Amino acid sequence: MSARGGAMIALLVLFGVLVAVAVSLVVVLLRRKHAPTETAEGLLIEQEARLRAHHSRVSFNSRVAHNSTPTMGDSHHRQ
Repeated sequence: MSARGGAMIALLVLFGVLVAVAVSLVVVLLRRKHAPTETAEGLLIEQEARLRAHHSRVSFNSRVAHNSTPTMGDSHHRQ
């Protein structure tokens, strides 16, 4: 077996593994149930999760992160 043949087999194995992972992800996502929450407790949990997600998006967006002043823990130490 030549080096070129071994490289070709390695590429085929790599692509085979990638295809297997992609197919398994599609199967897992399609098997999930997306039923709406019907109980009051479930609705409150979803509302709280949405509020936490919104707060996180506002608190950690790019503008907030990059317009802050450097701290001692940052890599922007003055020399």
